[in-house]
Formats: sequence, C-alpha cells, structure tokens
Amino acid sequence: MKVKDCPLLDRPREKLQAMGVNHLSTSELLAIIIRSGTKEKSAIEVAWQLWSQLKTLEKLENITLEELCSIKGIGLAKATNLLASIELGRRIFLKKEESSICLSDAATIFKYSRYFFHGKKQEYFYCLYVDHRRYLLASKLLFIGTLNRSVVHPREVFKEAYLLSASGIICVHNHPSGIVYPSQKDIEFTADLMRIGQIQGIPILDHIIVSEHKYYSFGENNHRITLKK
Repeated sequence: MKVKDCPLLDRPREKLQAMGVNHLSTSELLAIIIRSGTKEKSAIEVAWQLWSQLKTLEKLENITLEELCSIKGIGLAKATNLLASIELGRRIFLKKEESSICLSDAATIFKYSRYFFHGKKQEYFYCLYVDHRRYLLASKLLFIGTLNRSVVHPREVFKEAYLLSASGIICVHNHPSGIVYPSQKDIEFTADLMRIGQIQGIPILDHIIVSEHKYYSFGENNHRITLKK
C-alpha cells in the first residue's frame, strides 16, 4: 500500500502535523526521514523493516553506512540522510549537556565521555576544553586512528584551546581492545602535550584512556600530571 492510500492519521507527516512529533513511533520518524519507498514497498514499510531488524535505539545509533545500504529499499541517499539525522540528534543532546558539566575528576570525565566511544572499532581522540572552574566549554574530536605523534599534531590540540579561550585541556581516547593501560606511544605523546601546555600556559589536566566499562587516568596514576582542584 502506498502512503497516500493510508488514512490521514496513519501517514507520518500528517500525524506529526496533527498530533505533534512526540506522538510518532520510531518507525514513523524513520519513515519521514526515508521520505520515499520502492516500487514494492512504501516508505512506512521500508522504515518498519529497518526498525524490525534493529529493535533498539542503541543499534540505530551505531549503525554504519554499509549496514544501512544492505537493507532493501535503502540506497545511498536514504542512508546518508539517516546517518546525518542521527549525528545531528547526538550533537544536540551533547551540546545541552555541555553547559552544566564540571569535569572535576577522572570518574566524571569517564562518565561524560564514554558515550563518544560506544561501539567504535578504532581509536578516537577527543580533547575536552574547560574554563578555570573546570566547566566544559567544548569537546572536539581531533582524529581517528592509532595514537602517535606523527598523526596527532599538538598544534591542533592547542589551536582549539585558544579559539575557545580555554583554561585547561583534558585528553580522552579509547582502546577498542578493552585494555586501558597506556602504551609507550600514549605516554610519550602525553608527555609532549604536557611540556607544550606548560609553555603555552594551558595545562593538560588529565589524559584518560577508556574502554566500554573502565578507564585509566594519567592523573590518578601519577604520570607527572597534577590535577588542578
């Protein structure tokens, strides 16, 4: 059945207009983003097929372009629309959280940042920029890949700090292996950043390595980083 043949309140767009976006199911929201179906299936049916395969918002959040394109009725254009919508929602959520977060200790940093790395199969390196009270100003993804000094230039780390007028920087990256103890490259890179931070007057307050359920803090383990209170 085509969408235009459905009763008005069974059509996602019309239902949204009449009742508000909060009254739509997840599959109806997906149908609006997907916009059109195929010769065999309506947008509603394609969306329902997608949602029936995923079943949870967690899986939808981490779905890849390749996985979306493997679903019949979802081509590259629909898949990119979906991924863009998911990322926009994630950024809106994180931005709301940022304005009131005080990153006072490693456990709080881990609780805030672990969301960034959920389901990631590569290393992601973020810098969290804070004011003099350690309230978060912004979080920036600076690179994806194996952490080493040849691909992560300190210039990028401190450039963002100047743009934000940050008083301190907290580095966070993940180890997809689940082993959070720092490698020699992690230690060398952190030492480089600390030296530059001392010169620039923008200290590296901590560097935290995370996995799904645990973390390692350079500050807590006395890797020559003194956390400011």
